[in-house]
Amino acid sequence: MMKAIKFISSLLLFAPWASNAQHTNFEKSRAFQQMTTTNSTEAIHTSEVATFGAGCYWCIEAQFQQLKGVKKVESGFSGGYVEYPTYKQVCSSHTGHAEVCNIFYDPSVISFDELLAAFWTCHDPTTLNRQGNDVGTQYRSVIFYHNEEQKQKAETYKKQLNDEKAWDKPVVTEITAFTKFYKAEDYHQNYYNENGDQPYCHFVIGPKVEKFKRVFKDKLKTNE
Repeated sequence: MMKAIKFISSLLLFAPWASNAQHTNFEKSRAFQQMTTTNSTEAIHTSEVATFGAGCYWCIEAQFQQLKGVKKVESGFSGGYVEYPTYKQVCSSHTGHAEVCNIFYDPSVISFDELLAAFWTCHDPTTLNRQGNDVGTQYRSVIFYHNEEQKQKAETYKKQLNDEKAWDKPVVTEITAFTKFYKAEDYHQNYYNENGDQPYCHFVIGPKVEKFKRVFKDKLKTNE
């Protein structure tokens, strides 16, 4: 798959949301501190799933793979009305689907609260239906909750972030019930790790991963 247009446009518009200045208020907010200090549950040998959309799923996947307690990340599509969509169909913006990742995690190691902190760190949640110059509903900021607890936590933190003005603009993240997940084509899976020499990986995903690792340095698998 060629993403030349996406690559060039993302290079031009990546820096504004990734700047330290824009994230300073969020990372110092009370809501962020609460999310990152919430104790994980006492569950043992269990696995749960979180489903997030935050722009290009290659970026989401590469970032969440870094976290301790995350067992597997799958890239795919959710939230639309076309069954078994292809990547090409989703790119048309006519399927209703968003690019998302299913994040399978061990709640005894990492909590849903901490995953929410990672979610709001990994992208700009104040831009409607776009990340950088990737424009369309398929790039919307969205949390597909799997149960009432996930719904309550997502809505509570979103409200608190807006009340605290963690960003200069309001958080527009959609919070909606999960229905179905359609796994993307095989060549989309584990994309950053297997295609690190590609320009998009080097210039766009790589800097996002490095910033993400700085924010969550105490929660990385490399520290195990």
